[in-house]
Amino acid sequence: MSGGGSSARAMATERHAIITGTGAAVPERIVTNAELSAILGEDIDPFVRGTLGIAERHVCGAHESTAGLAVDAARRALDMAECAVADVDLLIIATDTPEYISPPTASVVHGRLGLPTRCGTFDINAGCAGFVTALDTAWKFIRADERYRRVLVVGAYAMSKFIDWKDKKTSTIFADGAGAALVERSDRPGVLASELFADGSLCSGMGVFAGGAAEPITADVLASGHRNHLRFVQKYPASVNEQGWPRIVRAVLERAGHVPRDVDHWLWTQVNLSTIKVVMESLGEPMAKAHTVMHKWGYTGSACLPMALDDAVRAGKVKDGQLIVFTGSGAGLAMGSVAMRWRGRA
Repeated sequence: MSGGGSSARAMATERHAIITGTGAAVPERIVTNAELSAILGEDIDPFVRGTLGIAERHVCGAHESTAGLAVDAARRALDMAECAVADVDLLIIATDTPEYISPPTASVVHGRLGLPTRCGTFDINAGCAGFVTALDTAWKFIRADERYRRVLVVGAYAMSKFIDWKDKKTSTIFADGAGAALVERSDRPGVLASELFADGSLCSGMGVFAGGAAEPITADVLASGHRNHLRFVQKYPASVNEQGWPRIVRAVLERAGHVPRDVDHWLWTQVNLSTIKVVMESLGEPMAKAHTVMHKWGYTGSACLPMALDDAVRAGKVKDGQLIVFTGSGAGLAMGSVAMRWRGRA
């Protein structure tokens, strides 16, 4: 009898996590495929638009950067959730294009938003899997500690600051933006299951390799102009995503008690439209369930998933009770997936 009572009390006090507000922000400047073709001296549109799905991208001006984009997206998420700044309990920033090496970008955003001093904050750098990792972290903070009712999660990206615009492999893909989600405690299940995956043997495949402790910026580094810009050093096998994404989402869905056909919305890393089509076909799912935004915003790394979510929410595509699966992957290699039930505000 006592065991049953304890179980009932545990059920009654279980803390779930839902998203009550979303927001996105992009810089004003737009760089089209035609503009890049002129810079590179060749027509990049057939491949970039036809294969990657990118027609244009937004890039930061001289006075725009990661923290500013994060602040704008965060404010929009708080407005949608009708949440005051004073009511946020934790801020998590997911980025691998930080405002500074130190202090954390999260501290900069915390100050600009005017968050209360009782609201802790930190950065997560999991490359382009950053938002999924941060969302998973927010969910677990809410479940583990009753003090956390509202966690503001922001994916922010200003990779244009590290682009060599004459490097066709990177300049055609990467862009800037931020996406935010307010994750709140609820008595209704929202986030259902998560999974993280990593393969550090691929860590040297892509990155900005100068500017950290291993390779500080020096006159020689600047003169070379190579290691201080984003570079593809080694091509990732297509199987990393084409096989890795289906594998990780099946694992997440199994843990949540679901199968692919139960999913209403698939949100994938927005780097390659053709890869998304291959993966959706392998899952037996129609492309209509995969909301994409790379055509207008390019690839915004750790920001692309919350930006895609905000775009779908504001378009009225996401309904109460629907099942969403987020999957992000990128340099590291880092990958993550979260399955959640969308809940309208109670």
